[in-house]
Amino acid sequence: KLSINAFDYNCHLDLIKLLRQEGELIKLRRARQKMSELFPLTEEIWLDWLKDEIKMASESSEREKVYELFERAVKDYICPEIWLEYAQYSIGGIGQEGGIEKVRSIFERALTAVGLHVTKGTALWEAYREFENAILETAQPAPGSVPSPEQQQMLCSQLEKIHTLFRRQLGIPLLDMEASYAEYEEWSEDPIPETTVKNYKKALQQLEKCKPYEEALLSAETPKLAEYQAYIDFEMKAGDPARIQLIYERALAENCLVPDLWARYNQYLDRQLKVKELVLSAHDRAVRNCPWTVGLWIRYLLAMERHRVDHGTISEMFEKALNAGFIQATDYVEIWQAYLDYLRRRVDFTQDSSKELEELRSAFARAVEYLKQEVEERFSESGDPSCTIMQNWARVEARLCNNMQKARELWDNIMTKGNAKYANMWLEYYNLERAHGDTQHCRKALHRAVQCTSDYPEHVCEVLLTLERIEGTLEDWDAAVQKTENRLARVNEQRAKAAEKEAALAKQEEEKAEQRKQARAEKKASKKAKKPRTGDKRKAEDGDEGEWGQEEEEQPSKRHKGDGDGVLVEDMEVETGLFGRSGPEKPDRPTNQKEKASTSRKDIPRVLHDSSKDSVTVFVSNLSYNMADPEVKLKELFESCGEVAEIRPVFSNKGTFRGYCYVEFKEEKSALQALGLDRKVVEGRPMFVSPCVDKNKNPDFKVFRYSTTLEKHKLFISGLPFSCTKEELEEVCKAHGNVKDIRLVTNRAGKPKGLAYVEYENEAQASQAVLKMDGLTVKEHVIKVAISNPPLRKLPEKPEAGRASQFAVPRQVYGARGKGRTQLSMMPRALQRQSNPAAKAENGMVQNSPATSSKPPEETKKMSNADFANMLLKK
Repeated sequence: KLSINAFDYNCHLDLIKLLRQEGELIKLRRARQKMSELFPLTEEIWLDWLKDEIKMASESSEREKVYELFERAVKDYICPEIWLEYAQYSIGGIGQEGGIEKVRSIFERALTAVGLHVTKGTALWEAYREFENAILETAQPAPGSVPSPEQQQMLCSQLEKIHTLFRRQLGIPLLDMEASYAEYEEWSEDPIPETTVKNYKKALQQLEKCKPYEEALLSAETPKLAEYQAYIDFEMKAGDPARIQLIYERALAENCLVPDLWARYNQYLDRQLKVKELVLSAHDRAVRNCPWTVGLWIRYLLAMERHRVDHGTISEMFEKALNAGFIQATDYVEIWQAYLDYLRRRVDFTQDSSKELEELRSAFARAVEYLKQEVEERFSESGDPSCTIMQNWARVEARLCNNMQKARELWDNIMTKGNAKYANMWLEYYNLERAHGDTQHCRKALHRAVQCTSDYPEHVCEVLLTLERIEGTLEDWDAAVQKTENRLARVNEQRAKAAEKEAALAKQEEEKAEQRKQARAEKKASKKAKKPRTGDKRKAEDGDEGEWGQEEEEQPSKRHKGDGDGVLVEDMEVETGLFGRSGPEKPDRPTNQKEKASTSRKDIPRVLHDSSKDSVTVFVSNLSYNMADPEVKLKELFESCGEVAEIRPVFSNKGTFRGYCYVEFKEEKSALQALGLDRKVVEGRPMFVSPCVDKNKNPDFKVFRYSTTLEKHKLFISGLPFSCTKEELEEVCKAHGNVKDIRLVTNRAGKPKGLAYVEYENEAQASQAVLKMDGLTVKEHVIKVAISNPPLRKLPEKPEAGRASQFAVPRQVYGARGKGRTQLSMMPRALQRQSNPAAKAENGMVQNSPATSSKPPEETKKMSNADFANMLLKK
């Protein structure tokens, strides 16, 4: 895997783990070395490596290699544990020449790096004092002997070193400061100096201010970005550079893949500390951690130039940036422009020719070729459509090199790349020619601009006339007027045609809208004409099965609103066999063949669904209502899964296909295999195939096959263009890890919704992909990427068991299409009352008591249908 993709971070970790288990020390050392060359290593990886090397280091030459390894380790991140391990290991070499001074040097560097660490700094101070105390013990004279002046001087010097360490430590806000102060009081034979006590109290006050931030970090979950940012803001107000640097380093140790955090840290170092080694080290670590962020590379190049790094090193770093794998074409334009700016600042333009000038020109040419060859092939776009790099090259040649001939060649090249239609491009060229060229070329450029510009031709025409008014002859003026008038006449003619076309399209849309409006009105009128009168409803109550009963039969059953994965059929449909109802026939005779076909469906005998065959039956939904002969079509489709016993399509009362059916197989394994056809596109719509389950017996059953909980290895992408295909999205995603699956979210008609789920092999790849892809532009759409964590699915509220039977709501209350999406109340506002969920009428509607009523809800008189009608009619 690493031979294919050397930047696979997790693969490096897996290889190191396996080699360590097998005891392959040589291969293990080589694998760690390769990983450290590509990535900064975490504290855990470095400690494992160092401990393994320490075990094998027995000779002095091998100890030196371990020292070199420690030096590399402390440069990646500021880690107190590594510094403590480094100092303790150096104590083992105390017997060598200069060993004591080397240990002290390492301890002092460790205190400079992490001695201010509030929670972990104390361990380093204590280790340093223990070392000095051990030296003090060896310097003590033998019991009963008188120390020589040299010994006495050495003892005093050693005691002063320990005193100094205590005093330095007590002046820093650290946890368990009180214990350190008590230890100093016990150790010291003399009273603690007043200055030390004052500094100690001041540090205690500072510690109290830091404690809330430390406690917030302790209780927060990874990555703790908000908590660290609050801590950084606090330290920035205090203004101590060492403390600010340390809190930034602590934050980056846990958030090394956050480019914005690196950018803020580097900006602080560039503007405040300005220490070369410190600044360049931070910039180098930033681009090693987040190589895909072009802004970090640009800041690194600027910092190297600012600190006078040699030209070869800067050029080498720029080449590394080109191979960093940026995620947008425009990133390459930015890094090239930053490098070209650096090269331009090196050139002494007072000389006609120089090595630096030739290098600048060569770099400009290489940049143009690189963007044309490398970037366009990779991203299928130039990244520099307005040719900004070529424009800058032309400006350098014209203004700094006085080479208008080269500048004109470059502008001709720019215009041939599709920029000739833009007025601003011509005016840029005109301004350059005006400042450094001559009037003849200015006039020539404006004449071409008048001819070619399509966005704002009036603008370039005005500039041409202004030029001729100031500098041109009469012949020049006449030629310009004639050219501009002819051009503007053609432009106005084209605009008039476009306006007519647009008006015609708008008129067509208005006519279509009017037709739709009229059709809706006619449909509403026909429904109103068919609606039974109040008197007819009362007759139905008295036992007449006339129009009221007929309308009840004609209304289709309500369907649940689901997500396409569940069974969408009500229990009433199962009970009636889902083959239409046995209501009275309409006397009207069909007038066309479609109605004849629908009428013929009514003659199909009603077949009850046998729930005992659920195991060999699948429920198929979301089919096209216009599907002709669904039995034949679906039989051809499902025969590939096994022998089909029966296909039962569901038709409405009018005989039209309702888009779902039952498919019964001979064997259970065939039904299980048929579930694999779920989401298969049939006549332009995704077909939903789910198990046949009685929801009354299994109320918690659901067949939604995708997880609705947090999945750290899966991404949720929104804002995708509707035209984006699965293959195109996979091409974007696979650059950041191994993609296991991609699912584009569609609606019930199979049309994309601009959403997708992308599954990676592990959490690390998914996290890295979020950082690299969030905000990425795909086909001019800026996408949003996050870890998949769908909101909780809303479950329908279950009615109370005691009221379900007494106040059951007939499905006919909601009309032929079920509940409306807006749930608007159809009751006149004058009749509406404050809701009282405790009181319900027997017909299923909420019975609200008037606000002025003093009776309790249970004593309110219930209204009959006749009373309700009289109230509506104000009788």
